[in-house]
Amino acid sequence: QVSYGASSESLSHTELYPSFYRTVPSDKNLAEAVVMLLNHFGWNWVATVGSDDEYGRGAQALFLSTAATNNICIAFEGLIPTDLAEPSAKKELEDTVRMINSTKVNVVVLFAYNLPAQALLEHSIAMGLGKKVWVGTEAWMLSDVAASIPNIQSIGTVLGFVMRAGTVPGFQEYVAELFGSVAQEEFCRRSRELSSLVNAEVLHTQCQQCDRVTLGDIWPRLSVTTVQPVHVAVYSVAHALHRALGCTTKSCPKTAVRSWQLLHFMNTLPFEVNGQSFRFDQSHGTNTGYKLIFWAWRNGTLTNLPVGDYDQSLYIRRSQIQFHTADKKEPASECFRRCQPGQFRRIKGFNLCCYDCTDCSENTYWSSTHSTSCSPCPRHQWAPARSTRCHRRSERFLFWDEPLAVALVTLMGLTATLSCVTALLFLKHLRTPLARVSGGGRSLFALLTLLLQSLSCCLYVGRPSAALCGLQQLSYALCLNGCFSTFVPKVLEITLLTEFPGCAPRLLRWVRHGRAWLLVAASLLVQVSLCFCHLHLGPDFLVVDYESLPREVLLVCGTQSWAAFALLHGYNSCLAFAFFLCTFMVQTPARRYNVARGITFATLICFVIWIFFLVIFATLRTVLRAVAQICTVLATSLGILGSYFVPKCYIMVFRPDLNTGDYCQNPAEEEPE
Repeated sequence: QVSYGASSESLSHTELYPSFYRTVPSDKNLAEAVVMLLNHFGWNWVATVGSDDEYGRGAQALFLSTAATNNICIAFEGLIPTDLAEPSAKKELEDTVRMINSTKVNVVVLFAYNLPAQALLEHSIAMGLGKKVWVGTEAWMLSDVAASIPNIQSIGTVLGFVMRAGTVPGFQEYVAELFGSVAQEEFCRRSRELSSLVNAEVLHTQCQQCDRVTLGDIWPRLSVTTVQPVHVAVYSVAHALHRALGCTTKSCPKTAVRSWQLLHFMNTLPFEVNGQSFRFDQSHGTNTGYKLIFWAWRNGTLTNLPVGDYDQSLYIRRSQIQFHTADKKEPASECFRRCQPGQFRRIKGFNLCCYDCTDCSENTYWSSTHSTSCSPCPRHQWAPARSTRCHRRSERFLFWDEPLAVALVTLMGLTATLSCVTALLFLKHLRTPLARVSGGGRSLFALLTLLLQSLSCCLYVGRPSAALCGLQQLSYALCLNGCFSTFVPKVLEITLLTEFPGCAPRLLRWVRHGRAWLLVAASLLVQVSLCFCHLHLGPDFLVVDYESLPREVLLVCGTQSWAAFALLHGYNSCLAFAFFLCTFMVQTPARRYNVARGITFATLICFVIWIFFLVIFATLRTVLRAVAQICTVLATSLGILGSYFVPKCYIMVFRPDLNTGDYCQNPAEEEPE
């Protein structure tokens, strides 16, 4: 069977219909052409209507499936009745027009034969639907019935596809010659006699006007696209028989031909009709392509103007299309706008095809055109808002060349210089009463540890590492303990003389001279033991923080165990607290130097600094954490230098008259009050 009009896609299944052929394209090709037309003009919010028959339902289903994969959203899909005599037909047509109007679409795709299409267009005009773009097919676009609707021009712009077909040479002349016999009375009489011999149900009705039909009534039908497919269908079978029989230009042998033999030649060999080559494809069809037709009105006369072609790809001559809009340009029909790079689709409303375009936030990026969300960047990368790709994060720490680091390093140098100058002054006046009462050589050791403590600020500047993080707290605790340990013999001496005068004579020898260094060493040994405990329980470690900064990865030293942190610094805190308790109430006679007062102020300053440090240090997670530690180290060093050593240097340099044995008398030589 070779069909010249069946376009249903279901007939393309050769397993079900192995002997079915057709000389017209499948509706699948038509649906693809319509979708390509919509995409060409950017129409992604459309309504589709089909006639409630096999053609309308099948073509609409193919269109819907193709549109879904091409970013075209269907605002409304509906079927219109084919039997217009049914009582419900008018209401269905009116409901369809109302639904199209409610969707606010500007494009309607119509798959229907001429009578259902005519009814829908008439109701659209009567109900004031307004001007739309109607995309149709040759099933109704080439019909005089639809084109002759009153006020049809008010529907807007009509575009559609018709099968691309050539003319059949001599066909119009043949029909004109044959028509001459139709007008003869003898032909009509003979036709009625033959019709009476056939069942009326087969012929349906007899032609009552066969003697009154003119050539002008049928002339428009002689050039439509249905003529060539019939011609090609007949010739395809003829060519297959010719080859199956092995005919020559002169004769054909009289041999039997099996059906399967004929199918073989239908499937494999091309054939030529009127100089045009044809061949059945794998689905037993001849896809000749389509012409894009535009309804052009000139002086009230309709012309089917070809404005494009479709054969696997679409070509449109846009300058020839005059749309119904004021500027003659294509109207917009969008539920959504095309999202720009760096934006994703945010679904809105009940229709999944409708969405807003939303910018991707920071540290997310747009991965594809159809994304409904932005993809997060990997941890080691970042992205600005509305980005299409991620960038590698730069490392952030306290750089040597940034202004804040330069200022802190400068302050560190000044503190270290002050420690060295103070040590030189003490070394120069080491034999003087003031130097001896301050601890003598132990003061030099304290100044050395303060110098090392100041220089340890270098551990906080630059790119941190696990080793540097572990050394930071240890260096601060050990250096500070080295300074505090030199105060232990002096504080014990003052305490024995002021609080335990009875025991003082036999215990003072353990806190003086060479044995005082044993107390310093013992205190340092305790701190060293606590350092090992700190390393065992949980030293500070390198934190690679991707969350705190949007574009950079923060490298900072984090506290692994606050218990270990407290254990490490707790000993120095206990020493400072004990020094304060033992010295803040000590009184000296008038015009005598009060050694205890310097220790009191030094420990008090340390306590104030530590309180601020703990509050800030526990909450910071940026480079300011390193800045806070440097400030704490330098403030502690400057506090001890300024409260304990600088006043002594002032006396040594500017008041040498006070640097005497009477003014700087050792507490052991004083009489307790």
